[in-house]
Amino acid sequence: MMLKSLCLAAALAGAAAVPAAAEEVGEVTTAIKLLGANHRIVVEVFDDPKVEGVSCFVSRARTGGISGSLGLAEDTSDASIACRQTGPIKFRDELEDGEEVFGRRASILFKRIQVVRFFDKKRNTLVYLTYSDKMIDGSPKNSLSAVVVRDWTAADPETGQSAAE
Repeated sequence: MMLKSLCLAAALAGAAAVPAAAEEVGEVTTAIKLLGANHRIVVEVFDDPKVEGVSCFVSRARTGGISGSLGLAEDTSDASIACRQTGPIKFRDELEDGEEVFGRRASILFKRIQVVRFFDKKRNTLVYLTYSDKMIDGSPKNSLSAVVVRDWTAADPETGQSAAE
């Protein structure tokens, strides 16, 4: 019974630390393959799981062909990120510098594209970094986006003026 409780506690703790899920916004084909899926760039969006009011858009390469269709191909390390304030910012939990907020597999083994968050207290700014990690030799390719934490006032959809005006 004790072992069952420990396993349940570990599973719940792991679930709390799970990075954000993403929604696919769209994709473009970059090369047509005769067999299997085409090479493409996929655009996904996710909301920061610990910061309400911030959404990040990530574009990343997806390898096609037969190996890509089977999930065996290694995607390139190319990725880009743009994060924006999309509503009032509220911190749901303590933030840890360098905490992973999003991740995707980029090969069958050893390689992931991920997004980590930092908080620059002096400038009151959230900083998001996307990069590829590869257990063997890493990758210097990265992209950065910053969101200044500001008051949010919603605009009236009819007049375009904020409620504060």
